[in-house]
Amino acid sequence: MAAVPATVPLTGVVACLNEADRIGRCVRTLKRICAEVIVLDAGSDDDTVAIARAEGVEVEHQEWIGFAGQKNTAISRARQPWVLLLEADEWLAPSAPGRVRALFDSGEIEQADVWRLPRRTRFLGRTLQFGGWGNDWLPRLFRADCRFLPTPSGERLDLRQRRERRIKARIDRDTARSLAEHRARLERYANLFARQKHAMGRDVVWLDPALHAAAYWLKAYLLRGGFLDGRTGYLYHASHARYVYRKYAKLYALQHPVDQD
Repeated sequence: MAAVPATVPLTGVVACLNEADRIGRCVRTLKRICAEVIVLDAGSDDDTVAIARAEGVEVEHQEWIGFAGQKNTAISRARQPWVLLLEADEWLAPSAPGRVRALFDSGEIEQADVWRLPRRTRFLGRTLQFGGWGNDWLPRLFRADCRFLPTPSGERLDLRQRRERRIKARIDRDTARSLAEHRARLERYANLFARQKHAMGRDVVWLDPALHAAAYWLKAYLLRGGFLDGRTGYLYHASHARYVYRKYAKLYALQHPVDQD
């Protein structure tokens, strides 16, 4: 009886920049199930590239062309019919490779074009269980002809005319090295959101920043129980409420520049 192959016809892809402390963990879990792993580096000046190559994965270079552009470039290099995409700060839970392998071995993989995987988020050393972040299902396993579309604060997979299903192959994520880093990243996303929405002609009024921030706080922190994660939950959701406020405030400022006369 032939042995079950250790890997399946799947390309693991990671687009990254300066992730020396995290890239090894990420690609090691992908290697457990993927026939090939491709790391697309945007010009890291730390040991990201050296560590990835030491893990025996393929490393290619692409100067930053946006969130969607980086991921689409990485996907386009895939030589397998299916892609499993992770961020550098993510890794597969111990049981996930076995679940993915069973999906391929059974032939069930062909019943959809996109498979959503649950993601568990860790923040400042604690796993978030509430506030909508304890069971976040993301489209990360998909056919290699799928592509991402740009959004105001990042990207999203184009799911038009795609069949979707779910598989309980969990992704874990350690979302920030520090509170300051987390807030700095959200500030960059707020800038991206404001610039793109301004270019699209999106209108806001002066009340929008406070209203959107309050709506986020009510939904995530209160109604979805973010407060049950204690101080960590407070810091996480306070940061995101601030992000929501800032992105609309920045958009309003772009639409109503202060006269310099």
